[in-house]
Amino acid sequence: MKKIEAVIRHFKLEEVKDALTQAGVQGMTVSEVRGFGRQKGHKEQYRGAEYTVDFLPKAKIEVIVGDDLAPKVIEAICKTARTGQVGDGKIFVSDLLDLVRIRTGESGAEAI
Repeated sequence: MKKIEAVIRHFKLEEVKDALTQAGVQGMTVSEVRGFGRQKGHKEQYRGAEYTVDFLPKAKIEVIVGDDLAPKVIEAICKTARTGQVGDGKIFVSDLLDLVRIRTGESGAEAI
């Protein structure tokens, strides 16, 4: 099993969600997060004063999938979330040792 976390632009969330659903993902967790990478934020002006916006709003998607589905999910996120501009985001892939569905007690791949 793999845990795939993707930090993407917030306005791409609906497109990515639809692409993941079509790829076979049955559930996901979405969080609103703030951060920066290489772009280091940007400068804005408000009432004549210039200030730096360090942390930019992003959306974080977390999905758990079987090893066989992981490449398809990663490809779907990349294809859908990409704008070609700095700040498109990152995908983190981790091996998942175990998973337990609280309601039924199922564990492993059965609990996905």
